Amino acid sequence: MEFATSASASSLDWMNRPTHALLRLAWPIAVSTVSWTVMQLVGTLFMAHVGADQLAGVGLAGIVLWTFMCFTVGMLRSTKTLVSQAVGAGRPHDTDGYLAAGLAFGVGMGALALALSQLAAPVLAMATSDPDVGRFAAQSIRIRAFAAPIALAFIALRETRWGEGESRTPMRASVSGNVVNIALDTLLILGLGWGVVGAAVASIAGASVELAMLAWPMRARLARLVWNRAHARAVWQQGVPTGLQFLMEVGSFLLLSAFIARMTSVDGAAHQIVLQLTHVSFLPAHAIAEASSVMVGQAVGAGRDVWVRRVAWRALAVSGAYAAVCTAVLGGGATVVAGWFADEPALHRLTVTLLHVSLAFLVADAANVVARGVLRGAGDVRYPAVMGVITAWAMTPPITWLLGLHLGWGVVGGWVGLSAEIFLGAALFWWRVARGHWRAAAAESRRLVGADGVRTPDRDAEFDEDSLSSNTLETAA
Repeated sequence: MEFATSASASSLDWMNRPTHALLRLAWPIAVSTVSWTVMQLVGTLFMAHVGADQLAGVGLAGIVLWTFMCFTVGMLRSTKTLVSQAVGAGRPHDTDGYLAAGLAFGVGMGALALALSQLAAPVLAMATSDPDVGRFAAQSIRIRAFAAPIALAFIALRETRWGEGESRTPMRASVSGNVVNIALDTLLILGLGWGVVGAAVASIAGASVELAMLAWPMRARLARLVWNRAHARAVWQQGVPTGLQFLMEVGSFLLLSAFIARMTSVDGAAHQIVLQLTHVSFLPAHAIAEASSVMVGQAVGAGRDVWVRRVAWRALAVSGAYAAVCTAVLGGGATVVAGWFADEPALHRLTVTLLHVSLAFLVADAANVVARGVLRGAGDVRYPAVMGVITAWAMTPPITWLLGLHLGWGVVGGWVGLSAEIFLGAALFWWRVARGHWRAAAAESRRLVGADGVRTPDRDAEFDEDSLSSNTLETAA
């Protein structure tokens, strides 16, 4: 039976200044995600200059490729959880085993995604109503799919480094890869006129640079990795629920997109505009959620479960404050912001309406994603996965069909459904966090990483989570 070591204690130094540690870990993650969004936006603008058919084809190929990859992306989240718990338990020697398993799953399932994409290419060519769109989609996915094993290997490395509490090196790698992608988009799409092929080649090159930038500093460590069946089983066991959640939620969103495709072009355009604008508020909340997941994982691994809700409340306060600022800005300036994207009066009016609808859930969206991150960090993966799938399928598609198509609300009905899904999910996840029903899963997760013998330090034993007041939560440590 092993107990927390000095390595574990040093990994939990953030307990002295938890809010500062949360922000220090989160801001590089936020920069990474924002740079990725900028890259996507620039690529979209370049393809729009080439032609509508090419843009639609690249977009369709991207959706299909993401569908093939999303299960693995979700599953690899378990690498971060297991690594952070091993670090908290003073078992840093186990992190290489989880990294080896994550890399093996990422590369292997990336190869599967590549193979499926080659099989899907001729289907895409025949499945669209516009043959040119189908041809460009097939051309794009055939080439772009070679980035799948590269991107998933990077995610395995990134999740490991995040779990170890290090987010700056992955940030530098992501920003470098995205800069290369944008530069090659400029050269190949605009300069050489390669169009769809240029965009696909740029994606592969960007993913390769991203992986190389993160793998090179870890080269000695990567060279000594050894496959361990127990570690691989733990990654799979913890990761499958989240992977299935990602896959099912993508299916729900695809159904929403299909419903919106049956509406007017104005509905579709307003949906895309507001979707991109709301990402501005979502991405920092996502970063806070990832950081809180790491800190919670380290606390659970060290047997200091009392810190789970402390980290959760602080993460909610930070992300909620940012979302509230975004709500105020978008609410007060909806007309001006909509005017940046929409010149046509009908599109402008609908964009303003959707922006106002989106304000109803921006703070709830931050609460939703933070609670999911906290629960995953604690090893409680099945509950958020099941509830996430139920809320996604029980709310958004049916409400979109009823209000948007049957009652004629259009895309507004779809966004009402999204709002209902997010509010319900946030309530269910925070109920789980606040009531402490994640404790059994945390204990099971400790057993999985071999930390079930970790002893809770005496200075934490005096606290009882159910009796902590909000004032105590704010002043502790």
